[in-house]
Amino acid sequence: MSKKIFVYQDTHFRVLRLLEVNPQMKQRELAVAAGVSLGKTNYCINALLDKGLIKVKNFKSNKRKLAYAYLLTPAGIAEKAVLTQRFLQLKMEEYETIKMEIELLKKEAENS
Repeated sequence: MSKKIFVYQDTHFRVLRLLEVNPQMKQRELAVAAGVSLGKTNYCINALLDKGLIKVKNFKSNKRKLAYAYLLTPAGIAEKAVLTQRFLQLKMEEYETIKMEIELLKKEAENS
């Protein structure tokens, strides 16, 4: 998987996870929590909406008409599961690589 595709999927994964827990997060809050720019967050939200992975619910009874909730659709929940599996696999591979590096460093330190 190319780095560009991973970053794209990683951002979508993080945003989907955050919205699942707190659908009323504002984009600025999402950006901070996901560790990406506000522009990238907006782009990601629009991409998720275009793909039908999330939907927007407007709280019309709210005095501030800017109150929205981003709700995961069934397709969004399924996509989050796929992205979770990919993310977990990648992290497991990284963990194994780091574990091997630590063992090599320990051996080098013992031999020094």
